[in-house]
Amino acid sequence: LVVSMSKKCYRYFGGLLQKQEEWLNKMAEQGYRLIRVDKMLYEFEECNPGRVEYRVEYIGSKSQNDSQEYFQFLEDMGYKVFFKNINLNYSIGKVRYRPWAEKGGRIATNNTTYNKELLIVEKEKDGKPFDLHTSFEDKIQYYESLRKPYTIYFVLFLLIGVLTKALLFSLLGLIPLVPALIYHHQVKTLKKEIVSKEW
Repeated sequence: LVVSMSKKCYRYFGGLLQKQEEWLNKMAEQGYRLIRVDKMLYEFEECNPGRVEYRVEYIGSKSQNDSQEYFQFLEDMGYKVFFKNINLNYSIGKVRYRPWAEKGGRIATNNTTYNKELLIVEKEKDGKPFDLHTSFEDKIQYYESLRKPYTIYFVLFLLIGVLTKALLFSLLGLIPLVPALIYHHQVKTLKKEIVSKEW
């Protein structure tokens, strides 16, 4: 009788999706596959090392309907998919306005897309590429959707800091600036690659 042991890890990655993805893939290489997620919890069960691989996808700008459809589309392709939060929020009945989101996704509540801003996608490792975005245009659009909320938060904090003459708000604005610059760099790199391929 083989008893499969589960392993619980508590981590918070915020907007650093690449770090989260790298960590999940490292866990998979060590022989752990994801079975459950919560706010900060990742629960794994033992499996053959390197059997699965992961991608972390931002869907916070999608409407609830589009998020569900995309989730279903990925599951229909044979992937195992988990909804995951990008923010840490433990309040009940929370409503969030997302000015950067597409129509239908701007108001997020507990019943819609709030705390479901990410998808963790698991695929059985079969030697084939695992890319959720294949074309340059698709990748650019995706990184622009990632950059937008952080840019808005940066400008907002900076504006409040200047208007209230509160240095703290201006300094808080530097936190979302980091991921905004990372995603901006990725957009610029992809655009350069398109230009070089056209030549």
